Amino acid sequence: MDETQDSGSFPARLAKDKPVDRPISAATARLYDHWGAQQDRTNPFYTTFHYSPVTGIGRDDRVSVSRRDPSKVLKIGDLYHVWYTRRITSVPPVGMDRFEEADEQIPAVDWDLADICHATSSNGFDWVEQGVAVPRAPQGNYGDRSLSTPDILAWDGKFWLYYQCFTTRWRENDCVSVSAAWADSAWGPWTRVDRPVVMRGGRHEWDGCAIHDPFPLVYKGQIWLYYKGTPVDRPPENLRLAQGVAIADHPAGPFVKSPLNPVTNSGHETMLWPWRGGIAALLSLDGPEKNTVQFAADGLNFVPKAHVTMPPQAPGPFCPDAFADKGDGQGVRWGLAHINPEGGGGDKGCHLIRFDCNLCDAGRPEFQKSNILYHEGTWLQRVLALSPERKARILAQQAIVDRQTVLGP
Repeated sequence: MDETQDSGSFPARLAKDKPVDRPISAATARLYDHWGAQQDRTNPFYTTFHYSPVTGIGRDDRVSVSRRDPSKVLKIGDLYHVWYTRRITSVPPVGMDRFEEADEQIPAVDWDLADICHATSSNGFDWVEQGVAVPRAPQGNYGDRSLSTPDILAWDGKFWLYYQCFTTRWRENDCVSVSAAWADSAWGPWTRVDRPVVMRGGRHEWDGCAIHDPFPLVYKGQIWLYYKGTPVDRPPENLRLAQGVAIADHPAGPFVKSPLNPVTNSGHETMLWPWRGGIAALLSLDGPEKNTVQFAADGLNFVPKAHVTMPPQAPGPFCPDAFADKGDGQGVRWGLAHINPEGGGGDKGCHLIRFDCNLCDAGRPEFQKSNILYHEGTWLQRVLALSPERKARILAQQAIVDRQTVLGP
């Protein structure tokens, strides 16, 4: 018995161009107008992410040691270089809810009482920690509390590190600006600028509290420093997390913020790369367009191009042409990120791992799959487990709904 019938319905094989001789749904039209008829299989903005442990800067079982927020990875000669936030304290952080207990020896959060550290590798998997590149400033000076979230720029024969500067005792929702240090070599020694180079906005502006995660690229002959901003006050109606860009002709500034800021409406951390005359970005974790890869042909007006699953946290990509300014880019194949093995937030320690991906034109079909299955531990994270109190609330709410929707005797 034949169970099929050719009724002239939409064909299985997608035509290259959007059909004009038949009605189509809004979703099908979007496929052609926005996502592309070949979908994820040929989309250079779509990828899965594969993760690997690294040695030297990877997991450290001492609870008072943390390595996080890796910079872009640079290759100089035969070595890869990375810079990152490192905290070594005698006790673990007390956490944001007990921040008033922090002092000169007790960190409030994971990135408190930290310095900027440097490591090298010959293969991207096995790293050698080279020690502190930029230490905190002497007590009583700008940047004496903590330095964090570094990123690197190569410009006119010199190297520039940008990072957050925390000054004096850590406070709840501490508001910080971005400073910099420079060196003639990736090995240092580094000279601190010892002043803000990207200033916070006004109290009622979207970036009035903090300039996080500076990420410099060379674009259109200038330094484009992308960053995440947060406001001072954070009621539900305020923009919580977004990204902007500040542009300068010299690494020390002055940096001028784009009038279009914020240029994204989402994204917890910054990861960008040159691509086909514009700038691509990975936006993860926060906001209505979280976990998307986006593209701006002008570096400013970003449009979602792909959805991704389990993107890296605080990614530092190996981006070989980040400073080439040649109107195109090779994309991103790998980089470093941080994870917290406990799941948890600011009171937990992180360590660095490697990610591999296919945010490029390279033929890597193993990164183009879309149905990714995870280990049970991914779904049943301890941090997401139901407490008895939360379970009781859910059951009480469920009982109310059940009484209203019972069907029949």
